[in-house]
Amino acid sequence: MFENTSEQEAKKQILDMVSAYCDTYHKKGKKFTEGMRIPYASRVYDSQEMTNLVDAALDFWLTSGKYTNQFEKEFSDYLGVKYCSLVNSGSSANLLAFMALTSPLLGDRQVKPGDEMITVAAGFPTTVTPAIQYGVVPVFIDVTIPQYNMDVTQLEQALSDKTKVVMAAHTLGNPFDLNAVKAFCEKHNLWLIEDNCDALGSTYDVQIMQADGSCQTITKMTGTIGDIGTSSFYPPHHMTMGEGGAVYTDNPLLHKCIRSFRDWGRDCVCASGQDNLCGHRFDRQYGELPLGYDHKYVYSHFGYNLKATDMQAAIGCAQLMKMPSFTEKRRENFERLHSRLKDLEDYFILPVACEGSNPSWFGFMLTCKDGVDRNKLVSYIESHGIQTRMLFAGNLTKHPCFDQMRQEKRGYRIVGNLQNSDRIMRDTFWIGVYPGMTNEMLDYMAKIIREAIGEGR
Repeated sequence: MFENTSEQEAKKQILDMVSAYCDTYHKKGKKFTEGMRIPYASRVYDSQEMTNLVDAALDFWLTSGKYTNQFEKEFSDYLGVKYCSLVNSGSSANLLAFMALTSPLLGDRQVKPGDEMITVAAGFPTTVTPAIQYGVVPVFIDVTIPQYNMDVTQLEQALSDKTKVVMAAHTLGNPFDLNAVKAFCEKHNLWLIEDNCDALGSTYDVQIMQADGSCQTITKMTGTIGDIGTSSFYPPHHMTMGEGGAVYTDNPLLHKCIRSFRDWGRDCVCASGQDNLCGHRFDRQYGELPLGYDHKYVYSHFGYNLKATDMQAAIGCAQLMKMPSFTEKRRENFERLHSRLKDLEDYFILPVACEGSNPSWFGFMLTCKDGVDRNKLVSYIESHGIQTRMLFAGNLTKHPCFDQMRQEKRGYRIVGNLQNSDRIMRDTFWIGVYPGMTNEMLDYMAKIIREAIGEGR
């Protein structure tokens, strides 16, 4: 088939066929009719993602390579940060973000076992898991309704002489009160990690005090305002690689720590397939190793291999080009649902954006008021083909993973009574607003929710 054909010509033929295949067999969308399944999230892609994927496969580099380098640069540019590290999942991103703070290179600011991390109970477990695994005590504060983010009035109460870090997610794309949290962290010299896995594309108006006492407001992407931000590229999220995640920062020392923990804990910064970038591979002294020990096998941290493949990165490069349109469509879908449900406020608490923010919504949250049974309501909605989700853990401390710590009364602290977290666990659910939803789907969801009111009372 490829006789007398150059490699580049052969590759072009293959990729042209892949593009045609995708357009023919992957774009066969059925017109929506009532009763068809509406997922809360789904992949939105075209032939560019597929041709990128096959292009990377034909190179057969397999591990991180040219597409990884391209994605890390373009994602940094998109966010407006200096450094980005591509990883294999959002959970790994959270692990690396936290583990970077445990590096001895941070001196007095190093997070150590027995220190404390302020977070929220109403969230996803992998925001908290790295701290617990390292022996750091999570201190849980409540959230507000209808923003579903940390109650910043509880921050000072949560503080102790062991507090070193605040880590929390922007719930379903809605930023938490970053001005208040950032000011708290700066006042007490604490690290701030933004779990941005559900909020890629959201923006926030940051207030910056000037030397003359005036206040300047700068709009920034969430994930770029704290010390470290994380993203997930799992299929339901704002963009996807299938599996994948990213850790990003403006701090060069934190970036060095993140890269080391991601790449087996090594001290060397050479990329895969690269040797002796620093020019001192065999002439330095490290710890108690022999003089001149190969720098490629010197380990400054207890790390992991959490890199992504170039095939994942190739998909991500195509998805990233679509992020502005994805974000716009999520906002439009949210507003359409809100306009069609706003007269149901006798039955639901509707979501409200954080002041000074413009969320890239991940979902549309509804909290049932007194007299509305969430379980009956959700059962009715699901029976009519609409996928629903809870707000993840609801109250994480009530889950079986906390049973032993709860019984032994160790390993975590709770500030107050987490009454809103418990209410969310009991009364809250959400539906999707992903970019692939049509107006017909959104209107059908609103219609079924209206019908469900009668079934859920």
